[in-house]
This record gives sequence, structure tokens and C-alpha cells, in this order.
Amino acid sequence: MGSSHLNHPCFNGAVRHQYGRIHLPVAPECNIQCHFCNRKYDCVNESRPGVTSVVLSPWQALVYIKQYLKFDSRISTVGIAGPGDPMANPEATLETIRLIHEYHPELIFCLSTNGLQLEPYIEELKSLGVSHITLTVNAVDPEIGAKIYAWIRDGKVIYRGTEGAALLLERQLSAIAQLKEKGFVIKINTIVIPGINDDHVLAIAEKVRELKVDLMNCIPLFPAQGSHFEGLQAPSSQAMDLIRSRVETLVPVMKHCARCRADAAGLIGAKMDSATQVFLRESAALPLYPEQHRPYIAVATMEGILINRHLGEAEELFIYRVNGDAVELVQTRSTPPPGTGEERWRELSRIIGDCQALLVNGIGQTPRDILKKSGIKVYETEGLIDEAVLALTAGRPVRGKASITKCGFSCKGDGVGCG
Repeated sequence: MGSSHLNHPCFNGAVRHQYGRIHLPVAPECNIQCHFCNRKYDCVNESRPGVTSVVLSPWQALVYIKQYLKFDSRISTVGIAGPGDPMANPEATLETIRLIHEYHPELIFCLSTNGLQLEPYIEELKSLGVSHITLTVNAVDPEIGAKIYAWIRDGKVIYRGTEGAALLLERQLSAIAQLKEKGFVIKINTIVIPGINDDHVLAIAEKVRELKVDLMNCIPLFPAQGSHFEGLQAPSSQAMDLIRSRVETLVPVMKHCARCRADAAGLIGAKMDSATQVFLRESAALPLYPEQHRPYIAVATMEGILINRHLGEAEELFIYRVNGDAVELVQTRSTPPPGTGEERWRELSRIIGDCQALLVNGIGQTPRDILKKSGIKVYETEGLIDEAVLALTAGRPVRGKASITKCGFSCKGDGVGCG
């Protein structure tokens, strides 16, 4: 199967009944909060961007796609579309593409992004064989963009209002120009939001036509429950037909979009079957590096109930495994004593080398980096150990830490709750 865009079912509607696509949900983090978005991970009956049943590691994604291709040989295209933004998760995204390209170079590679952090990775994406990029551009006027985005996060800085929308637009237009210079095929997604940008879509089309994009996809708002725009009405089919007909005078229009999930697989518009769900969950339950046997999870805890200890303060780690539906404590292991610098963390990586992950309440950047290089994924979290371990081994997201709130200036609590 060639790499021509003619076999890409999203970019060429004529082949959508012949060729399918598979989305790999390896990018959970996002750097933008859109008012129309409410990302959920566990709803198998809801079909829209931002939804997935599980999140996979790159190696888990490789196992999953190998299994799926045996089940459905019609797949021509591999895409990464979330459930967050691929370039807000650059390491996982690039490693996934690298692995899939190594084992399946015949497949078309694409990703869907908001474009905020795309530009630094364009050269690498090209070298890895990515040929198709979808950018979501909902406004080319920061005043309108400010009504659509709650905030934009650039590194550690949060931008709001027109300042954030202007930054996003600047990055998007610059990335599109560079992508075209490198020969990428580009599709623009625009969410049509009544009363917000529905009268602005033609202006978006005019701008992206100047940049010579290949295709534009006008998607009606899905008023997702729990989102800022949940009370808005979706545009009517007649309104969407009129918008698309006007846009089509400027840019070719995609008319067969199914608002795919971040874990969609098969032909566009086909319902996710039970076999796909089984493949996904089986892959997510594997170790993060399935070629290695890592059955355990290490936890920094004071009492063996809560994840409530900073790694640097932990004199021992509790080692757990999952047996059926039960979380079992295997043993405790002493951590290396402080005073040896980076060697302390290299020794720790050897001590817990049979663990796929480490759950801690806090960790410094140096041990995080060293453990990661050893193939141990670190989660900075809190809460019950059993809940986090079961979520991790089932491929569900492990929640992050909540913001710290002190009861009072005199509080000297030990982190195990008030009595």
C-alpha cells in the first residue's frame, strides 16, 4: 500500500469505504482549554474528539496496531489525535511514530494538532515519515478566538483572552507556512460555533487559502456535557451545508467527517466493535515496555494505604502487583541512602528494574529523568494506592496531584488526614 494521500480516507472521501484509519491514543496532555471540549477517557459509546477508552504508551501502541492489522487489513493510515494534543506530548508522539514507521513503513502517518507547539518538530516529523497534518483553526481574529479558548499554555506560562488567542494564531499560521514548504498535505479543521464564529468561517477559509492548504473540514459544534458551551445549540444541517458551500468556493471541503474519537479504528463512520475494545484494553494492560517483563509497580508511601511520600524522603518503596482484580503487596525494598548524587537514582533504577512504574507524591527532575531512561514511568500523584495501581494496569489515566491547601498557618499535619 503506497504512501500517496489518495489512500488516506480522511483526505480522500472517495476511498473511505475501501481504506480505514487507526488512531493511537498516546497523547493525554493538552496545552489549550477550549470552551467546547470536555475530554473523557472511559465512554465507549460517545464518538467525538478527546474521547478514548484507554491511553497507551508508545510500545503498547505498537503491540495494539500489530494485533489490529491482523484483524483488519484495510487500514492505510495511522493517526495520533489525542486525547489531548500530540505536540503537548512530543516524546510519546514521536516515539510512537518512530516505532510504527520502523515496523510498518507502508502506512500513511498523520497527526491532528492545535499547532501551538508544532513548529519545533516539523523537521523531525518529516524525517519520521509523517506526510499529513490536520490543524484545528477556529478563528483568525484574536477577539473571536478569545471567546473560544479559556487559556493557552506556552511552556509554564498561561495566557488568556486575546493575548492567548493571538499567540495561538501566530503559531498556527507560521507552522502552516513551514509545513507547506516541507511538502506536507494539510487539512484545516474548524469547529462551527453558532453565535461565536459561524459568521467568521469564510474569513478562516480566505486566510488558509492564502497559505495553500489542501483541504478544510467544517465541523458542527458538539455541545459536550460539562463544557463551557454545553448550553449552545449545534448548528443545523442546513446552516452547515451553506457554510460548506461558501467555503468550497475558496478551499476544497471534506464532507464525510465522523468526528472521530482519539482511539477510532476501521472505516470512517463505522461503530467501534467489541474486538477493537478488547485489543485496546489488552494492550493498555501490558507493561509500558511490553518487550520487557515488568510485572510490578513501586509506590512511595508512609503506611501502605496512600501515595503520600516524596521520593527523596522515602527510605523504602512498597512493591505491588495486580492479581485478577486485587492489588497485592509483594515486598518492600530499601532505597539507596542520600549523598551519592545521580548515582543514588541510577542504583534505585536497578533496585526497581522489574517495575513498570513508580507512584510518588513528589519527585525531583533528576531522578525522574534517570528512572525514565531506565524504562520506569513516574507518576506524581496522590490518593489510594489500590485505585492508582488498578487504573495504571488497566490503561486508565492516573490522576495528578491536587493543588495544596493548608488548613491554617499552624498546621503540622503528617499527610495522612485530620483526626
